[in-house]
Amino acid sequence: MTAVLVDTHIFLWARSDPGELRARERHELDTATTRYISVASIWEMAILMSLGRIRGDPSLLDLPSGCQLLPVRSDHCKVLSALPRLHRDPFDRMLVAQAQVENMPLLTRDAAIQAYRAPAGILTVP
Repeated sequence: MTAVLVDTHIFLWARSDPGELRARERHELDTATTRYISVASIWEMAILMSLGRIRGDPSLLDLPSGCQLLPVRSDHCKVLSALPRLHRDPFDRMLVAQAQVENMPLLTRDAAIQAYRAPAGILTVP
């Protein structure tokens, strides 16, 4: 694999609780030449911090070495607007749209995202 878009929960576990990662998730992260983190994920984490749902360490919002920020662009929004409503989380739906536009696998454990697997090239880990 050359590049992978990392779902928010995988990114959080890699940063704050690496023991939560499964062997295949760790392998995908370790072998990807580029790990993309969507600005939507950073935004989601900031909201979760403000609500007290994740610990409020602002350093979690920093990108570690080997990760690149993927901005939300208008072409991502166009694909998002055409996605079937298989998932209610707007952040996850944006990640699916970004994975489709960028033709890049999305590394996630989110079972609801699996409904998008075929059209989006979603890389889910059982």
